[in-house]
Amino acid sequence: MLNLLYTLLFIATCLIIGYVINHIFGGLPASLYGMMAFTLMLHFRLCDATRVKTSIAWGIKNMGVCFVPAGVGIINHFQLIKTHGLMLVAITFIGTLLVLTFVGLLFQRLENKANSLD
Repeated sequence: MLNLLYTLLFIATCLIIGYVINHIFGGLPASLYGMMAFTLMLHFRLCDATRVKTSIAWGIKNMGVCFVPAGVGIINHFQLIKTHGLMLVAITFIGTLLVLTFVGLLFQRLENKANSLD
C-alpha cells in the first residue's frame, strides 16, 4: 500500500511539473512533459524504481481498459474508416517506416562520429 502511495505521489508530482512546463513553454501536452519528468527522476534516481515497479506493472497489465473507448469511438466513424481506411493504413505504414529509417540513420551517423573521435 505504501508503494502505491509513493508511486501516486511521484506521478502526481511529475504531472504538476508537466502542467507548469506546459504553461510556461506550451508545445507538448502536459502529460508528455510529466512522463519526461518521471523518466528523468527515475534516471537520476530521485525516485526509487523498485518501489514504483509493482504499481507500474499493474498499470501496464491493465492498460487495455484505456484503449477500449478509443476503439468504440472508431466504430462511431465506421463510414469514414470504410471510405479512407486503406489510405490511413498506408499513411501509418509509410510514416512509421520513415521515422524508423530516419532514427536508424541518425543513430548510425552519431555512432560513427563517436567512434571516429575515439
